[in-house]
Amino acid sequence: MAKKIAVIGSGVGGMAAAIRLQCRGYDVTLYEKNDTLGGKISEIQLGKFRFDTGPSLFTLPHLVDELILLNEKFNIIDFSYQKLDKVTKYFYENDTFISNDNPHNWDLFSPNNKNRIVNYLQKNKLRYELAAPIFLQNSLHSIHTYFSKYAWNALLKLHSLGIFQTMHEENMSNFDDMRIVQLFDRYATYNGSDPYRTPATLNIISHLEHNLGAYYPTQGMIAIRNAMSEMIKICGVVCSTGAEVSQILVNNNKVKGLIVNNIHYEYDYVVSNADICHTYRKLLPTIKAPERILAQPKSSSAMIFHWGVQGTHPDLELHNILFTDNYKSEFEHIRQGNIYSKPTIYIYISSKVKKDDAPAGCENWFVMINVPHDQGQDWHMLAQNAKENVVKIINKRLNINIEDRIIAEQIRTPLHIAQETGAYLGALYGNSSNNMFSAFLRHANYSTDIKGLYFCGGSVHPGGGIPLCLYSAQIVDKLIWSYDKSKS
Repeated sequence: MAKKIAVIGSGVGGMAAAIRLQCRGYDVTLYEKNDTLGGKISEIQLGKFRFDTGPSLFTLPHLVDELILLNEKFNIIDFSYQKLDKVTKYFYENDTFISNDNPHNWDLFSPNNKNRIVNYLQKNKLRYELAAPIFLQNSLHSIHTYFSKYAWNALLKLHSLGIFQTMHEENMSNFDDMRIVQLFDRYATYNGSDPYRTPATLNIISHLEHNLGAYYPTQGMIAIRNAMSEMIKICGVVCSTGAEVSQILVNNNKVKGLIVNNIHYEYDYVVSNADICHTYRKLLPTIKAPERILAQPKSSSAMIFHWGVQGTHPDLELHNILFTDNYKSEFEHIRQGNIYSKPTIYIYISSKVKKDDAPAGCENWFVMINVPHDQGQDWHMLAQNAKENVVKIINKRLNINIEDRIIAEQIRTPLHIAQETGAYLGALYGNSSNNMFSAFLRHANYSTDIKGLYFCGGSVHPGGGIPLCLYSAQIVDKLIWSYDKSKS
């Protein structure tokens, strides 16, 4: 008889883990407290405007393709995507802008700096190839990882991983144009970190976007959730929505099952895709929590303005960044729990590619600024002030009166993110990565104290974002399978 596994939470990591384990031959049940699957990958409809509400940039698409290859019946799933020729358009305070299609085309910068960019991206490619097998694709907390050829190779080249410098320090040492420094400093925000504190190792993120490329699913980011939902149905995962897990049952340091909607179910293994703080504080009330890990500083969050906008704006692309003139001050405010009055603004307009996301002659603007996680702030007041500041900046940079063009609106703060996704304090990526040991201060993908308990998703190793959550599911799958093989 197949062993029974429960997966708590249907974020991208939870769905991927359920799919992988079911395809292994386990009997998997997926529990989701909301009515729909997907976690942070979701969507909203404001009249005739459709918005992605979670991740908006798609990299490493082969990680989704790998799931489709697990079962020949998945071949009927239509999951297509396109590589973006132009990924992001950057606007600077002095009205200069670039589109990051190819560094050789960045005519805004001197030939010397363009050559430096090419060399910089090559260095990050080599760094990624060195670090990924250790920090992303395997359990960082398993002794077996450190006896692999990859570990010894990384150890011999430890100096090249960038763990002894901050991202900003390394970027400053590579470029003499502050616009380029700011462009590459921004990649710290891809996992809710601070470029003035996070290790230069995270500069590998630029490799994913510039060297490997950024993509867009033909049917929008929600297509990732929809494709994985179809896989779940096809392979036979039992999917229970509206299912509130209240406790993980443990006896003699071994998982015994769950209490779901006040009903007791028995399982051989449990995989928690819930936020690690929620898992320990709410679902394991009698178990000693790893306080040192749970107490680590949390990542930043976001304030998002979903605007249905009248008119089209040919100066804007799918992804757009309006940079602040004082990046350092922006992050200093976030550290203090505040929002800078002149924040960097990200504008994502999916209707540039997926035309039916907005009515004819209109656009759907997903406007986001980086903000601190919830620390008891008055988010209603902060949202009002932030909107005024964002509107002023957009009007000045783009030479429009955006407030006259907004015909539909929804505003989301860290409080909404916490309520909707279960992210502790609304922190988008769990613990921050703002120190050189941050990779080791994320919770492992398995419990060292409770047999049969595993963890995946953005709040545990290797981190947040679609690719890393998919990697976490891979790691859990390998851990459970290897454990069973060793016992057979």
